Amino acid sequence: MSESATILQWTLIAECPIPADVNELLVNGEVPVAAYKTLRDSAVFTNKRLIVRDAQGLTGKKVEIYSLPYSSINMWSTENAGRLDFNSEVELWTRAGHIKVKLQKGVDIRRFDKLIAEALL
Repeated sequence: MSESATILQWTLIAECPIPADVNELLVNGEVPVAAYKTLRDSAVFTNKRLIVRDAQGLTGKKVEIYSLPYSSINMWSTENAGRLDFNSEVELWTRAGHIKVKLQKGVDIRRFDKLIAEALL
């Protein structure tokens, strides 16, 4: 398989409570399942997509929202952290391109993998 350029890269620090204001982004029948703290904001798994909110600028008032429908994911891989490596990695190959998600030491890679599997399979 050929290497494809990464179009996006996110780092998830720890699982966190689902932010209350994510409800305004959800469509009928969409339910939040899990949330993760990112460097400046959060990533939320729903039963239909992955929503990543990225606060920008010095004040963080400007927010970019990425919405990745599970139907656009063609394949994924997970790599757990080794003894000397502190981050796990998830790679998503989508119709839009290649996305890398780094998971800090406290994030359970197998739970994350299961969230993706349950959404896609």
